Amino acid sequence: MCHHVTTCPDADSDARDLAAVVSSHPEQGWRLLCNGVVLFDDDGELLPDGRAVADHHVWLAPA
Repeated sequence: MCHHVTTCPDADSDARDLAAVVSSHPEQGWRLLCNGVVLFDDDGELLPDGRAVADHHVWLAPA
């Protein structure tokens, strides 16, 4: 799906949310990534096969 010189991470990769943004809709709270993943502002994700991934990031409190 990705045609960049440096290919984007696959949708099944743990780094999938680092793919290039193809379409951004901040007013609706989501972005479509080059690998077909829909990334939501709350850090949830919708994979191309329809699976939903809840926020899986680890947020650190400032020291």
